[in-house]
Amino acid sequence: MNIQVTVKTKAKVQKLIELEENQYSAHVKSPAIEGKANQELVRLLAEKFGVPKSRVEIVRGEKSRLKLVEIQNEF
Repeated sequence: MNIQVTVKTKAKVQKLIELEENQYSAHVKSPAIEGKANQELVRLLAEKFGVPKSRVEIVRGEKSRLKLVEIQNEF
């Protein structure tokens, strides 16, 4: 499953909001330094979809606020 995620960094509260089908807004506490925000995003999505972190991959937008993320939820 591929989803589109818009990321807001340095948020006071960590949360994931579904905007439309397969489109989310993620608020993460970490700053966008040394990939910390991306790591937190992967953890947040893994928890949301009930998969291990290794099944969540940022396909496009590693250094952008708008990301395409692949979640492998089929075993």
